[in-house]
Amino acid sequence: MNHVMIDIETLATSNDAALVSIAAVRFDLETGIVGDSVYFKIDKQSCIDYGLRVDADTVDWWMKQGKEAQEQFLTTEDRVELLQALQDFYLFFEFETDYVWANGINFDCEILRNAYKAIDFPLPWNHFNERDVRTLVHFAPEIKKAEPFVGTKHHPISDCMHQIKYCCKIYKKLKFD
Repeated sequence: MNHVMIDIETLATSNDAALVSIAAVRFDLETGIVGDSVYFKIDKQSCIDYGLRVDADTVDWWMKQGKEAQEQFLTTEDRVELLQALQDFYLFFEFETDYVWANGINFDCEILRNAYKAIDFPLPWNHFNERDVRTLVHFAPEIKKAEPFVGTKHHPISDCMHQIKYCCKIYKKLKFD
């Protein structure tokens, strides 16, 4: 499986945002089969220590989300330091990753790029292998609209799984139409 869907949750919307959590899920774009995944909840203070930002408006937005989503940013258990999370995240990409998908590469990929820069570590993929979910959705938005969300919204694993489902369906439609 050479495609990976990534998703992040943050405490700001700027490209130097502090990370709440990150996830990646391997998948086959043609079949929709999902492979292994990785997920980290990240310690807020470690992000701040590396110069990443927390924005009051984004924190306020989190407080208006559902309880399950809020747990992404309110709980302190199982959090890892930014450096450890990004190094372990990097290892996930060492094998057969050709394409990295994100629901807005100018958000997820850019924030991760800046986080890796903050820890002085290379991005685990080449920028020219980034693929944007939004571009694919542009060609068949009805498929995304019809796909029911399963899981917890604003949880990066759930978001990845949802995006994989409708991206694979759109890809099949475009390939065979």
